[in-house]
Amino acid sequence: MVKVIRKKVYDTDASVVVKKVTSGVWGDPNGFETTLYTTEDGSFFLYTNGGETSPYPVEDIVAMSKVNAKKWLEEN
Repeated sequence: MVKVIRKKVYDTDASVVVKKVTSGVWGDPNGFETTLYTTEDGSFFLYTNGGETSPYPVEDIVAMSKVNAKKWLEEN
């Protein structure tokens, strides 16, 4: 997935996975996945996707600061 946020391109295919967290199984309406990525320039973003009744019913990318990425890692 590719998303432009504040003129910066975030691309899951061109970035490195730091950590992936899944909940449930494929097809579970409550299931979801969250994946923290880092870009070549050291930026971080979170890719989210899930079932229709999950916390992430729509595929999305959210830019994250280094501090928030570290906090996410500690919590997950």
